[in-house]
Amino acid sequence: MSLLKRIEQGQAQAPATPKETSSTAGTTRLSQVRERRVAPTGAQRDKYHDLKTMVQNKLLAELDPSMDVSQTAEVRRTIEELFENILAESNIVLSRPERRRLFEQIVAEILGLGPIEPLLADSSITEIMVNGAKQIYIERAGKIHREPASFESDDHLMRIIDRIVAPLGRRIDESSPYVDARLPDGSRVNAVIPPISLVGPVLTIRKFAADPITVQELIDYGTITAESIEFLKACVVSRINIIISGGTGSGKTTLLNVLSQYIPTDERVVTIENAAELQLRQEHVVTLESRPPNIEGRGEVTIQNLVVNSLRMRPDRIIVGEIRAEEALDMLQAMNTGHEGSMTTAHSNSPRDTLARIETMTLMAGMDLPVRAIREQIASALELVIHLERMRDGTRKVTHIAEIQGMEGDVITMTDIFIFEQTGYEDGRVIGRLRPTGLRPRFVDKIEQTGINLPASIFGVGERMRGY
Repeated sequence: MSLLKRIEQGQAQAPATPKETSSTAGTTRLSQVRERRVAPTGAQRDKYHDLKTMVQNKLLAELDPSMDVSQTAEVRRTIEELFENILAESNIVLSRPERRRLFEQIVAEILGLGPIEPLLADSSITEIMVNGAKQIYIERAGKIHREPASFESDDHLMRIIDRIVAPLGRRIDESSPYVDARLPDGSRVNAVIPPISLVGPVLTIRKFAADPITVQELIDYGTITAESIEFLKACVVSRINIIISGGTGSGKTTLLNVLSQYIPTDERVVTIENAAELQLRQEHVVTLESRPPNIEGRGEVTIQNLVVNSLRMRPDRIIVGEIRAEEALDMLQAMNTGHEGSMTTAHSNSPRDTLARIETMTLMAGMDLPVRAIREQIASALELVIHLERMRDGTRKVTHIAEIQGMEGDVITMTDIFIFEQTGYEDGRVIGRLRPTGLRPRFVDKIEQTGINLPASIFGVGERMRGY
């Protein structure tokens, strides 16, 4: 007998239960999720949805409202016992796969993030994009696909968004209709709601792999080459100031995570981010996170505030997740005042654009500084630009590794050490390789002072004659 037939024979409608809300901050309690109970709408709803709603309403009615849902394993066992009892009492006969599917969906509503919970568990998905309640898109292998799943309504999606941002002490409402947040695993979250969104609540989740991407995986993906990684490792160990640039979703933070593993374990590292997502593996790491203003417009802590404060925390290195505004000036000053080996990221279209953006962001600090003075600060502080691009086949590749050499007149001079050469486009794939230009950076002496001797072949010296 089909599932729908069994549902029609065994389904018993549960009475609608009034909404309950909780304004208590801190520990999440079951009473905060009871408002998920939505009365079935009969013929307007799918039969399976009616069954799920009925069982979920009964289950929430029987659970202890004071139960702490942060104790996931214990709550899950309790839900499973009540779930089995409700199916038995209602004479609902389901096959084992159908029973498991129904149970997991109900648990996702109570303990997880509803329809997107299975997507979060899928390691092949790198991004989840929810455009209103009925449209869910995912990114897999660099390509965007439509998912058949959906939320019940905009209110349902809003409850999931509130569940994400509330534990972080952040809020989203009409007075503050957008927010940056993170999931417990470090995945980046952005949410936008009406009135500034015209399609309903919009939720974007940039997933981070449960196991951080390794250097070898980047090499296997074709993002970077073994030779350039050896060079970058030497740069990190020898405390070269690095900025990683690229467009949205080009892999800047992933590469920053990979390079950070080369920081010696005996150094004190301070990380500064809007939403903490870096996954440094060192033991001596202090993580700072900015804070938006409260409902009264007070209490804001900006990235700039944190960069200034971090200078008093005795850091060996400062890592800023991304510079976007006036904090660029403080970051440059930190790199110029004994915090060598610091790293950050910035959005830009090319290495040259990266310097132009930093110059513009420094001017946003409001200081009446001449442009030449700012450029001198940039040329003195930054030593290496690593630029990534997201190719048209969805792959991410390092396209430039460039040294900032200094000033000539009023212009900052740069030299490409490695550059990506595209040789073709076959079967929907970009063909090419990150190749050395044959030029050695000026800071090679600084690298050698740390006891690292890079072979000339890394820079392509002696290889060009053989058609490297």
